Amino acid sequence: MFSWLGKQAGGRERAGGGDALQTVTGGLKELYARRLQPLEDYYRFHDFHSPALEEADFENKPMVLLVGQYSTGKTTFIRYLLEQDFPGMRIGPEPTTDSFIAVMYGDAEGSTPGNALVVDPKKPFRKLSRFGNAFLNRFMCAQLPNQVLKSISIIDSPGILSGEKQRISRGYDFCQVLQWFAERVDRIILLFDAHKLDISDEFSEAIQSFRGQDDKIRVVLNKADQVDTQQLMRVYGALMWSLGKVINTPEVLRVYIGSFWSQPLQNTENRRLFEVEAQDLFQDIQSLPQKAAVRKLNDLIKRARLAKVHAYIISHLKKEMPSVFGKENKKKELISKLPEIYIQLQREHHISPGDFPEVKKMQELLESCDFSKFHSLKPKLIEAVDNMLANKIASLMSLISQEESNMPTQMVHGGAFDGTTVGPFGHGYGEGAKEGADEEEWVVAKDKPVYDEIFYTLSPINGRISGVNAKKEMVNSKLPNSVLGKIWKLADCDNDGMLDEEEFALAKHLIKIKLDGYELPSILPPHLVPPSHRKPLQMVE
Repeated sequence: MFSWLGKQAGGRERAGGGDALQTVTGGLKELYARRLQPLEDYYRFHDFHSPALEEADFENKPMVLLVGQYSTGKTTFIRYLLEQDFPGMRIGPEPTTDSFIAVMYGDAEGSTPGNALVVDPKKPFRKLSRFGNAFLNRFMCAQLPNQVLKSISIIDSPGILSGEKQRISRGYDFCQVLQWFAERVDRIILLFDAHKLDISDEFSEAIQSFRGQDDKIRVVLNKADQVDTQQLMRVYGALMWSLGKVINTPEVLRVYIGSFWSQPLQNTENRRLFEVEAQDLFQDIQSLPQKAAVRKLNDLIKRARLAKVHAYIISHLKKEMPSVFGKENKKKELISKLPEIYIQLQREHHISPGDFPEVKKMQELLESCDFSKFHSLKPKLIEAVDNMLANKIASLMSLISQEESNMPTQMVHGGAFDGTTVGPFGHGYGEGAKEGADEEEWVVAKDKPVYDEIFYTLSPINGRISGVNAKKEMVNSKLPNSVLGKIWKLADCDNDGMLDEEEFALAKHLIKIKLDGYELPSILPPHLVPPSHRKPLQMVE
């Protein structure tokens, strides 16, 4: 077992949340350096797929990458989350953001240009230097003291236009840069404008560059307040149809609908929908710090599987090469037969087809390689990675689970995230079972006269109705028995198996809450307890 696991076992009681996280990070780094990197180096994995991981890749905060066509509200979305301007920010209806901007936490507000950024060992961007000055001149880091950025970093990308001209004039491989970021970020948010759903060729290529990172992708349909409900249904359907042609996954992508800026809504008829969708998106982003270690572990596993497959491919090509004559012709033959080689390797080593790199991309990269310099298969390197995947990963996953249960919940705070958690504008405030929580009068009382009329038709005896008679009325709601059983348990405050008129009114109120689409409370809140039952409950407490 690794030394860091032994240290963790001995010092778990003394370690705080931060120390525990550092222990997990140290475990990931050691796994990579001792088990996986030797295989990558030996078979030139970094020349074909992804640069070697560095310390900053393991220790950086969770990152969110925003991608979309121009004027879909990417920069405004960041401004909305931070509730603060950031260096380099430009907003307008025309294509404004022409650079990649890494928005990160800093004690003082300022910016760092790309060439200086890629030599900073504390930042996870050093390997971006391979994209050259054309890219680095369009890359910068904006730093500012913002509470949100203490937990996450946000990457703003240039707005994507349609047409061949922009693709040529960039001077760097835009999709390759996006792919580099996609492999390292925790969440990829694709933004769409309700009025611009067309997916240009470059946007389509950008989305396809996220192949293998599907679990990180979320979709935001922005500016949805600018259309009415009927139009919104059509827009949503058109968006799902367009995405289905570009993203080849059996699962339906999660689409968040709303208007993500701080201006008044132009159309308020879907306000509640927008609030619920925004809350769901906030919860997804807020959970990133808590899931960061698992995400890094998951990415390491995906990387290890790809590195193994790459080793099999390279060693097979080496084995098939002649020792003296006809090397160039044999090379061309092997490249053309690469799909068949994939199938052969799948059978020989029992590898899933989904673990193999894209054929066309691999063929293009192999064109410039000297196959005679490739290495033969080295079983010890493969065994080390297999052992890592079969044993060490499981131990580290168990460690992560233990530390997550011991550590306080890590959430993103500050900016727009705080506006939906407290006060009367918090999510769900005054709705469903929470309605009437800050009122002196019992909230059920306003509808009690109607409920009383029903109650007295159910043959009450000594002011109470039996469970049989109550059931006759409650099943009219058409709710399943499991739900009605929970309502009965909540409403029967004195547990006597019967309902008085206040308890019956409470049961009807809870049925109404459920029929309105809200969840039932697990325990009856104090403000819902019938007035005549409050004193006995307080004495029990």
